[in-house]
Amino acid sequence: MTAPARFKKQERIVSQKLIEELFSGNQSQSLAVFPLRAVYMQRERQEGQEPVEVLVSVSKKRFHHAVDRNRVKRQIREAYRLQKQMLIEQVPDGQAVEIAFIWLSDQHRPSAEVSTKVCHLLERIARKVRH
Repeated sequence: MTAPARFKKQERIVSQKLIEELFSGNQSQSLAVFPLRAVYMQRERQEGQEPVEVLVSVSKKRFHHAVDRNRVKRQIREAYRLQKQMLIEQVPDGQAVEIAFIWLSDQHRPSAEVSTKVCHLLERIARKVRH
């Protein structure tokens, strides 16, 4: 039996410099599958860095209450945690992929739908990273 997938702290993007670099648009690319948009960037992997790092963002403009924003973020993180291996296997050695998931809707969606959309985005990113 394999160990359950974990979403470790090292897999999260917390560096303000890295976030600015990701959203500056110089090397980053964007994909959308409503209600999600993924902004991602491929770069050289640093010593001890995870092959894929993730940021999840839900705007206060979309959901005014923190409980609603937290629910959506939890759904996205869980969907990513369960399906991240498909992307990690496609990342070339010495490379890292930084991904920001941004929620575009002002409505809640079922977890199964969120999971499907995250899977679709990860597959598309995996195809682009591989080439």
